Amino acid sequence: MATTTSSVTDICLAAQEASRQLAATDSATKDRALHAIADALVARTPEILEANGRDMDAGRENGLDAALLDRLLLDADRVAAIAAQVRDIAALPDPVGEVIDGKRLPNGLDVKKVRVPLGVVAVVYEARPNVTIDAAALCLKSGNAIVLRGSSSAAHSNAVLAGIAAQAAEEAGLPAGTIGLVAGGGREELAELATQTGIVDLIIPRGGEGLKNALKGVATVPVIYAASGNCHVFVDASADVATAVEIVLNAKTQRPGVCNAAETLLVHADAAPAVLPAALGALRDAGVELRVDGRTRALAGADLAAGLLDAGEEDWDTEFLALTLAVGVVDSVDEAIAHVNRHGSGHSEAIVTNDAAAARAFELGVDAACVYVNASTRFTDGGEFGMGAEIGNSTQKLHARGPIGLRELCAFKYVVTGDGHVRG
Repeated sequence: MATTTSSVTDICLAAQEASRQLAATDSATKDRALHAIADALVARTPEILEANGRDMDAGRENGLDAALLDRLLLDADRVAAIAAQVRDIAALPDPVGEVIDGKRLPNGLDVKKVRVPLGVVAVVYEARPNVTIDAAALCLKSGNAIVLRGSSSAAHSNAVLAGIAAQAAEEAGLPAGTIGLVAGGGREELAELATQTGIVDLIIPRGGEGLKNALKGVATVPVIYAASGNCHVFVDASADVATAVEIVLNAKTQRPGVCNAAETLLVHADAAPAVLPAALGALRDAGVELRVDGRTRALAGADLAAGLLDAGEEDWDTEFLALTLAVGVVDSVDEAIAHVNRHGSGHSEAIVTNDAAAARAFELGVDAACVYVNASTRFTDGGEFGMGAEIGNSTQKLHARGPIGLRELCAFKYVVTGDGHVRG
């Protein structure tokens, strides 16, 4: 496995060379490599946990908050789950060579639109070592070489995981350079990776707005931003109270430190007298800090009001990634849609309703990669969507939107077959 004992450019060039072989590698060889990676992860779990323990110790010493430590943590069950996801990816159909469209032209030429690998994919990510394997497995299956650049807070974990994956893949028949790791540098190293024009075909940053902005300022290669998730749950006038409370609780508390967790609850004024006391009480009991507007406070009831904080304007724009929730009352579906589009990040938005017209208005009006009707935002995930895993969730609109899986890691080419055709 290439690392920053070589230069960033050398790692990327090795990946480019590998990518040319990978594009023509058959499905059986790729799947064999994926199963070898999964086997190696399980067999070398103690080594992985020892490295992760060092990262966790350093994280605590450096004051990482609970949400970030949870993202960083690996245990035997999590390693087993990562290995299982690799096997799930191996079991998926190979997207390479898939015919997207095809036709015979009037002149007799056969035109096929065929899915092909992108080439070299660089993935830049923060303190989530599972991304090391998820991203590598997805790129391998889709015929791409990958250059990984993780967070310094997960340096030991990433190095061990990437090394295990690269060794297993190469022993299973894939070219050296298929999996490369850039580690140990700072912003200059990130800038060097982001300017590998003609070598790196795509960069996917998976992290917060700081990472996104750092790349925006320097990148000369194409970027798909798997960025922040300022997600909302809107409880409509017709919603069932018990259903609404269950969805809100799950969206906020099931795993608050991830990008598809809800950060704002909006409640229709007609439902608020019944919904707010029940929802706020359940959220309070779950340890959620509640930042509310004046209408929410007025409807909360005396027992709850004393523990509520006043929401500031910045709270509507904040991805808390913690047990904190902004809560507001709106007068209509249209007002909820406007709020979401003004403050949301385009990730995942949910409506709880028994009104088909309201659901349809929300589906059409909200500008987001994933829109949920009567379901928690927590389902925005490549594994949940049947993709095996994901590199991240794209909040932009071009090429890929939502979970970035195998097909999103492919481009296409037109293959045109004739019989001595020449154009007159």
